[in-house]
Amino acid sequence: MKKLLLTTAFVLAGYTTAFAQLMNQAKDMSKGYVDMTATYFFADKLAQFDTTTGEGKVQWARHSLEPRQAFNTNTVVADRLKMKDFPESGYENDPAYRFKVDFISDRTVRVRMLTSLVAPKDVEEIMLSEQFVKNSPRTTWTCQENEKEIVYTSPKGSMTIQKNPWRIILKDVTGKVLTQTWTNDDNWVSQVKLLPFGFKKSGTDNSRMLNPVFSLKTGERIYGCGESPTGLNKAGQKVNLFVTDPQGPETDEMYKPVPFYFSNRGYGVFMHTSAPVTCDFGATYVGATKLFMADEAVDFFFFFGNPAEILNEYTNLVGKTPMPPLWSFGTWMSRITYLSDKDAYSIAKNLRDNRIPADVIHLDTGWFGVDWQCDYKFAEDRFDNPQQMVKDLLNDGFHISLWQLPYFTQHNVFYNELIEKNLVVRNADGSLPYEDACLDFTNPEAVKWYQDHLRNLLDMGVGAIKVDFGEGAPYDGFYHNGRGGLYEHNLYPVRYNKAVWDVTKDVQKDGAVIWARSAWAGSQRYPLHWGGDAANTNEAMLSTLHAGLSFGLSGFPFWSHDIGGFVQSTPEDLYRRWLPFGFLTSHTRSHGAPPTEPWLYNQEFTDYYRANAEMKYALMPYIVEQAKVCTETGLPMVRAMFIEYPDDPVAWMVEDQYLFGKDILVAPVFDAPQDFVDPKDNYNNTDHRPTTGLRHWTRKVYLPGGAWVDYQTGKTYQAGWNDITTDKLEAVILVRKGAVIPTAKVAQSTKDIDWKSVKKVKY
Repeated sequence: MKKLLLTTAFVLAGYTTAFAQLMNQAKDMSKGYVDMTATYFFADKLAQFDTTTGEGKVQWARHSLEPRQAFNTNTVVADRLKMKDFPESGYENDPAYRFKVDFISDRTVRVRMLTSLVAPKDVEEIMLSEQFVKNSPRTTWTCQENEKEIVYTSPKGSMTIQKNPWRIILKDVTGKVLTQTWTNDDNWVSQVKLLPFGFKKSGTDNSRMLNPVFSLKTGERIYGCGESPTGLNKAGQKVNLFVTDPQGPETDEMYKPVPFYFSNRGYGVFMHTSAPVTCDFGATYVGATKLFMADEAVDFFFFFGNPAEILNEYTNLVGKTPMPPLWSFGTWMSRITYLSDKDAYSIAKNLRDNRIPADVIHLDTGWFGVDWQCDYKFAEDRFDNPQQMVKDLLNDGFHISLWQLPYFTQHNVFYNELIEKNLVVRNADGSLPYEDACLDFTNPEAVKWYQDHLRNLLDMGVGAIKVDFGEGAPYDGFYHNGRGGLYEHNLYPVRYNKAVWDVTKDVQKDGAVIWARSAWAGSQRYPLHWGGDAANTNEAMLSTLHAGLSFGLSGFPFWSHDIGGFVQSTPEDLYRRWLPFGFLTSHTRSHGAPPTEPWLYNQEFTDYYRANAEMKYALMPYIVEQAKVCTETGLPMVRAMFIEYPDDPVAWMVEDQYLFGKDILVAPVFDAPQDFVDPKDNYNNTDHRPTTGLRHWTRKVYLPGGAWVDYQTGKTYQAGWNDITTDKLEAVILVRKGAVIPTAKVAQSTKDIDWKSVKKVKY
């Protein structure tokens, strides 16, 4: 009974009530902003400004928060405050801090603001590309000034700096206001009194926390923010940008948040920060975007243009994605987990015997002596000759991928060594590590130690390293570079991705690829990433597509996911419907609880799996062609339709279909009964009843632009809504009418593709 009561209390209380904050739980920075003990400063007026240098100062008006009662209702209002600081000669009531504007291109403006006389310490720049940091491109915008405002104009838009009250206004070339900062003057039309663009100074430790606030217009739609599985349109949502392990792509938390978003009104914003950010896109007030930032300085890049133009500008800053090697676009066969060289040879043989095109065999957590205990060595009792195994499989067209992670438990052979050499993140008092030793990638010695171990494997011919986890860098920890987890937690994935990418690229001279789960802005320079541990449900399939589309709208061209979901063995019905989606993604992997291999289901399913794989291998010339464009433009392979059709209002609303590159449209079948396999039996691998005969599903598909041709049947459909029935492959697959699609003869491995056989088919 006591246990029941405790459990009930836990459920009723909720995580954040029962516990102050679960380790690695996403942080909602908005909850701590309204604080009666803090002092608030709102951007009040332009104190000084030099239009030739773009530099000046903004004066911040001091306020306090006070309760306001109206009968039985209490609200909070901000009152002007005369400081009581002592001595008066040591402080400013309304301080003026640095404000700087840089014009990066005709479409990009950088705005920086300080909340102190002291600028943040310069650290190694890791979010912005090396090319941008070195070259720091600049362009000239025309400038006009009068007593009320300063207006900078380019051929793509304008930025107005209003002097009093201070305000930034972004406009398009027609003069339409895209968005503007929120001031106290905007509050008079509503009984809801928003705190305007400002920052608070904590009464606890005098730290500062920013709250930039912008207008959100009627009908405005917001996109981006990383690999978010909720609805693509973030307007009306509150999004926490904090790297977490959400246990799957079905919640509002993310493995891969990105501090970047854009609007259908024609502007985008990159918040150049690694501190946690909570984006309130009209969730608590319909007319405002509130950005609650745990940072003490503003560094924003504003972009003008349509989605494709904004993505190109954004990725010019953070870096374009390099082209992965050809073999990485092939089939990756995996499960949790293969345990021996016999397993690897067996998988390779079955793939070839069943004529299923494939290029990668992934060995997950069990290739070590002890499952999950990473020591970078093949288990000697299960892998007789790892070097020979890698060589044999490479000769047969299979690259080996290996799992590992950056955390070391107390039973790990390296635990004591890492602590003694000070290669791990320390806890809050700077002494011991947290429970698991977490590699500190801000320490060059830790990076070298780690890369040396990976190099030994890569030198053997291993093709890729699975860069798993990375979301658990201690938020309260101390890092070698002198910073705390406030700034390093979200950057950990970038440093982790980079460490693996750099050593892989150094060894793999013909092109590198990693297989990573966590990310932040900058990680797109180190492809590629997959969607994490999805559930085996229709809903998880849809949320996985949402996550991939949102990720692509955040500057990441390449992405993959576990076909059928990860947690249990996939029901055959779901597996069938997920397969076309999985093979019409830039990178394709079957992975999860066994069995994932099609021949362990039944012959009909094996034939169906082969048909999906053959489709992708036949399309490999198209995939390579489109992927190259993605590396040059920042566009994603799994593409929301409005990227190609920004003037079509319906294209902005459809979230259950996508473009694969420019010319192929894919509409997976999500809403279908799962009555072919009992999930419990399936989990125990006791029942894989075959699905007899072809199943045809009919679903509504929206076709933008002109006519589209069914890739499977050749039937032509006109633009607009259509009821379309699937054919042999259980998804609707269409080609844009007039498009030319290059295809090749199907090969069992990408190394065997006959590029002379490529044919171009016009639809």
